[in-house]
This record gives sequence, C-alpha cells and structure tokens, in this order.
Amino acid sequence: MTLFLSTHHNKIDKKGRVSIPASFRGELSEESFQGVVLFRSNIHQCLEGFAWSYMQEIGKRLDDFDLFSAEQDDLATSIFGTAVQLSMDGDGRIVLPKDLIEFAQFDEKATFVGMGKKFQIWTPESFESRRDVARQAVQSKGLTIPKGAHDGGRK
Repeated sequence: MTLFLSTHHNKIDKKGRVSIPASFRGELSEESFQGVVLFRSNIHQCLEGFAWSYMQEIGKRLDDFDLFSAEQDDLATSIFGTAVQLSMDGDGRIVLPKDLIEFAQFDEKATFVGMGKKFQIWTPESFESRRDVARQAVQSKGLTIPKGAHDGGRK
C-alpha cells in the first residue's frame, strides 16, 4: 500500500519541471503507472496527488452514488474531469501543466506534503499557514485518529 510521509521542498524550473521526492518515488515504484495523478484541491489552493491505484479506488467509491445523481456528477467532474496523469522522467521529475501552476500560484518552489494515501503540493508560504491552522484545529478540537474497520475492532 502506498503511503506518503513528510514534507519536502523542491524547485520548479522554468519549464514547470519538479522532482517528485525520492521517498514518494519509492512508494510509487510498485505501481503499474510510473507517475502521479494530480488535480486541483476542492478545499485549498493546492494540488491533490495520488498514485494511479488509489485513483482507481476513488473511482470505485464513486460507484456508491447513483450513476446519474447530481452528487456523483459533481464529484466525478471536479476530480476525474480535471485530473492529469503525469509520467516521471528518468530523473523522477514531472512537468506541471500551466493551468495547475497558475491555480496553485507556484513560482520557483513547491512543497510536497505527505498525507498518507495522498499528498498535496503547495507553495511553501501557503503550506506554513495551512500547517499552523491544522495544528490549531487538532489541539482545540482534541482530534484523534478514530478506531475503524481497519484495526479489527482493537481497543
């Protein structure tokens, strides 16, 4: 199972090329598609990133909606309708499309943030602010990781 961890800062060159962090590339090495899938976040001004296999899982989850429902249509449009499949070159780089660079407001640097089964790509400054807001929310709300079906009901 792919698991993205940590925060990495990488340069974006004038052609829009950016290196996928080495630890992320290691996680992606067993994937049938050697690259990533990116789309605009529906919540933040950043990019959401996934392995191809997890995009297939997201597609299966959309099957829980009625095929022609407004909810299914909205989610499919905002995720799959805007997603781009980006192959890595021999140096582990991808080329960010211009519209994604403009949406996320990238300049010369990108911050890759591991979030478990997904990752996000932010401007360094925007991520610092987001990280602080997230920490405050965790502390003020007393958030913890819930028990779930994945732990076999262990306490």
